[in-house]
Amino acid sequence: MLAQADPSQVAGLSRFFKTGPGQYGEGDKFLGIKVPVTREVVKACWRSVTPAVLEECISSEYHEVRLAALLSLVEIFRHPGKGAAAMTKEDCVRFYLGHTERINNWDLVDLSCYSLLGEWLLDKDRTLLYDLARHGKTIWEQRIGIVSTMTFIRHGELKDTFAISDILLHHRHDLIHKAVGWLLREAGKKDKCALEDFLTESGRYLTMPRTMLRYAVEKFPEEERKAYLGGTVSRI
Repeated sequence: MLAQADPSQVAGLSRFFKTGPGQYGEGDKFLGIKVPVTREVVKACWRSVTPAVLEECISSEYHEVRLAALLSLVEIFRHPGKGAAAMTKEDCVRFYLGHTERINNWDLVDLSCYSLLGEWLLDKDRTLLYDLARHGKTIWEQRIGIVSTMTFIRHGELKDTFAISDILLHHRHDLIHKAVGWLLREAGKKDKCALEDFLTESGRYLTMPRTMLRYAVEKFPEEERKAYLGGTVSRI
């Protein structure tokens, strides 16, 4: 990863991921490596990654190195017992949950949580995600709680997405609004009526954050989308 550093990209990535004073990524450092390049490094190297290397990389001051650690962990999770790490799926989940303080930006969450945590919980109790949404120490842990449900959506299971969205419905942070709206939109692709029921029940769509609603109804027909955004929906 260090060999792939591109100083010409650092300033742009730092702005994009909001690393300025008071911003959500304050103080994070970048090497200037784009995601496709990181994926190529991971593809070439994950089999030789040991738990000690994962620990070193997830603790890195550099954003892209932490991402490489997470993407490597996902590959190890998909191939349990293989490679130098020889970790089980449960080992991978334990490592992930033990390092959430280092999963500290939206891309680090979104590119790892549902491929690992969501997959792990497909056939298990999902209370963990509800706890993260309600009591997460950071917005990133709370975002893990909702974004991990993407895997359930892809398997046609929408209940948890709606329930966790309700928990986060009036969250203060825009990055949670966007995540919830995104997952609601994806749920609506599977079952539009279920999404409409969620939005209209008790007038949720009238009180939820505007950004969340806009994301949620983005794929609706134009007239329906305008009705939701204009607060004029009536359902029998």
